Amino acid sequence: MEIYKQLIDKFSNLPHLKEWNEVQSLFQRVALSKPAHWLLPVRVCESVGGDQIQALPAMLVVACAHIGIVLVDDMLDADERGEYRKLGEPAVANMASALQSAALRVIADSELNSTAKLSAMEVVNEMFFATTIGQYWDVNSIIKDEDDYWKIAKAKSSPFFSTSLQLGALFGGADHQLALQIKELGNIYGEMVQIHDDVHDTLENSATPDWDANRAPLPILFASTVDHPKRNRFNELRPFVKTSSKSLEEAQEILIQSGAISFCIYQLLGRYEIVKEKILEIKIERRNILEKIFDEIVSPVHKLFKEIDSTSAVQADTV
Repeated sequence: MEIYKQLIDKFSNLPHLKEWNEVQSLFQRVALSKPAHWLLPVRVCESVGGDQIQALPAMLVVACAHIGIVLVDDMLDADERGEYRKLGEPAVANMASALQSAALRVIADSELNSTAKLSAMEVVNEMFFATTIGQYWDVNSIIKDEDDYWKIAKAKSSPFFSTSLQLGALFGGADHQLALQIKELGNIYGEMVQIHDDVHDTLENSATPDWDANRAPLPILFASTVDHPKRNRFNELRPFVKTSSKSLEEAQEILIQSGAISFCIYQLLGRYEIVKEKILEIKIERRNILEKIFDEIVSPVHKLFKEIDSTSAVQADTV
């Protein structure tokens, strides 16, 4: 059976949730879209010598945690695509609480030994704590500089991904020290995902909540605070990007011209180089699996560079 279908089957039998139709329907819908990051614990489990069967509970933990976090995040962001728009905030908040509890129940029912089981429950619980404060800061803080940005990014994004990788290691039989080394990679992976998502969201065809006055994803933070010729124009445009497509297009062009997108790429690739060195220091059975996880997040950048090089070569030939 395909792994996402196995996951749906396991989720459908969880106590208290198996008769909750709305939760079952939501989980099935998200699972059938095959979120790639749900596979992170599976891939890490395999990298330390485990297999898919061992990793399936870890994957289910990550899936429950992810859906619960997104349900809350969408409400905090007032995201019009959020599930709360259909079911209402009270019902969705209740579902998010249930999914967090389900994540811990999956660990409790797993075949991990008692020491690894306790470690897994502790790291997941800590992830929920850290993420909630990160979400709170995200919607209640005024980000004035890079220090503010990274404080929130590290609290909001890194805990989920570091825990996803650490769980994969624990379920694959890794010892405490190896699991911590892999968790550290996950912290950096979370920062890379945040940068990647910030660039993607700010360049969307329609203005996302990231453009709101109280938000500052990395490209917008750069364009609105760093000294460049069009900074004032960018700040003039920002209040109008949700109602005017022309304002959005001009603001996005400034993101590119000002160096904001280039700065984000620089930050992304810098972390990639750090990770490559750290992976080489880890004693692991299948290092290539870990390397591929990080290769994939920077591959769009490398592809872009190749396209630019090809275009430049063609232009040079025509001169």
